[in-house]
Amino acid sequence: MERIQVMVCAGTGCTIGNSGELIELFKEEIRSIGLQDEVSVLKTGCLGLCGFGPNICIYPDNIIYKSVKPEDVKEIVMEHFYKGRPVTRLMLNESDEVSKEILDINHTKFYEKQKRIALHNCGVIDPENIEEYIGKDGYAALGKALTEMSPQEVVDEIKASGLRGRGGGGFPTGVKWQAALNQPGDEKYVICNADEGDPGAFMDRSILEGNPHSILEAMAIAGYAIGAHHGYIYIRAEYPIAVERLETAISQAKELGLLGDNIFGTGFNFDLEIRLGAGAFVCGEETALIQSIQGERGMPIPKPPFPAERGVWGKPTIINNVETYANLTQIILNGADWFKSIGTETSPGTKVFALGGKITNTGLVEVPMGTTLREIIYEIGGGCPNRKEFKAVQTGGPSGGCLTEEQLDTPIGFDELIKLGSMMGSGGMIVLDEDNCMVDVARFYMDFIVDESCGKCTPCRVGTKRLLEILEKICNGEGTLDLLDELETLSHTIKDTALCGLGQSAPNPVLSTLEHFKDEYIAHVVDKKCPAGICKALLEYKVNPEKCRKCGLCARQCPVSAISGAVGKETYHIDMEKCIKCGNCIKACHFEAIERK
Repeated sequence: MERIQVMVCAGTGCTIGNSGELIELFKEEIRSIGLQDEVSVLKTGCLGLCGFGPNICIYPDNIIYKSVKPEDVKEIVMEHFYKGRPVTRLMLNESDEVSKEILDINHTKFYEKQKRIALHNCGVIDPENIEEYIGKDGYAALGKALTEMSPQEVVDEIKASGLRGRGGGGFPTGVKWQAALNQPGDEKYVICNADEGDPGAFMDRSILEGNPHSILEAMAIAGYAIGAHHGYIYIRAEYPIAVERLETAISQAKELGLLGDNIFGTGFNFDLEIRLGAGAFVCGEETALIQSIQGERGMPIPKPPFPAERGVWGKPTIINNVETYANLTQIILNGADWFKSIGTETSPGTKVFALGGKITNTGLVEVPMGTTLREIIYEIGGGCPNRKEFKAVQTGGPSGGCLTEEQLDTPIGFDELIKLGSMMGSGGMIVLDEDNCMVDVARFYMDFIVDESCGKCTPCRVGTKRLLEILEKICNGEGTLDLLDELETLSHTIKDTALCGLGQSAPNPVLSTLEHFKDEYIAHVVDKKCPAGICKALLEYKVNPEKCRKCGLCARQCPVSAISGAVGKETYHIDMEKCIKCGNCIKACHFEAIERK
């Protein structure tokens, strides 16, 4: 009789960490002591703790082991599975500090404030086994919609739930569906936007890797609601694991009659196909995505008409991103009132964030809307590592902005973040600490935007390039106060005149850093200094004579012979005219005698 399930994370992060080898090692070790009938080993989706992978979860104990290495497998099998004693040194949270009672994952700081709706089943089921998905109420929502609800009732339920698009814009999903339903004709389309391109964002990928059937089921429901019989999943080719699991899921669903003709004997037909994107950031914009599906260059087109009126192949089309679809089955099963009871009045439900940057617990978190940034960063994320001071958090990726310590108590919601000059975006959340230069951060995002601009409109094609040039001048110590004024004016011009939403939001990182960190810009252009010590052109290296041991290690490591002195006789000196600021001398010095200012 099976008494233990070992769920090994097989998401991209843990797979890179060789979780596949762990699966085989666990099976081998379990067989060696005769527990193969009592302990099963399965792959699963992302458990959220991406910074500590490979991770495994043990059911029914509900314990997570983090950073598991091949040499840990035998100990876990012998101690936990055979002797019944969890290996506390590998646990996410060893025990309650007062009672010393071993806690399950739901009572750890990382998980206790989370609520998984979009991420349901990730870390719980084998994503490549449709029977496990069905065993967790999979395809029950589709069955309910097809047999108990009319298309209008499905749309009404989604409208009543208040679900807003999780792809960045936050547009009411039900309103979009209603517009498509109202369009005449029997040829309509449903599209899933899985072209996740924000730096540091991996929410959609993890959902597809850990619970692909939830997206297929939701798209079939959407097709029924608007009268569509065909759908496309547009996913970037850089997501091979997600693509493979989607292909497996589609094949399994067709085999069981859950996709294809006459689903559930209702006469409703719906089929899906995958379209691979080449990784263009602009194809995350819905009209550019449509152009790409049609085999054309991915470039936005003016709206109206909106895709719900005239989309792919000129037919009515709805486009939602992965996370939006991941909420749908739960809304149909549990009702609109249940969903609205979570989150805030204007932003119901939960939001998945990819928490990264200077944060202790890097990974995926899903929290109810209304949770504050402070709770996510300090209570779930564990704050900045190495006792560094928090400086800012970038939300919304290249289209978002930076928020400061004073704004961390803001409840998370679509409208609330926009009021602060940032945005929810698809859910990227990059934490920055005292060692980050905010001018350099703005330069990084603008470099990304310039590289990814489709070039169709002048404000984005030329304007963002000019913004990048100004930021590079400032970082190189060539900035002036007049350039700062030009930077701000140009940013507002681009925001007002660019063709698509991506171009209009492109200056956000510049505007938000100018607003909250103007002093750093001033230091760069007036004092010619980078307070964070990041911008190379503004750095200066000096040898502290009181700490210098005259050993000559620094000089031997300098690739351009910019350091002079005599071993044991005189303090070494750095010639800044020759110095290329590579930092090799600092690494070589064991006495912290070289200072970078």
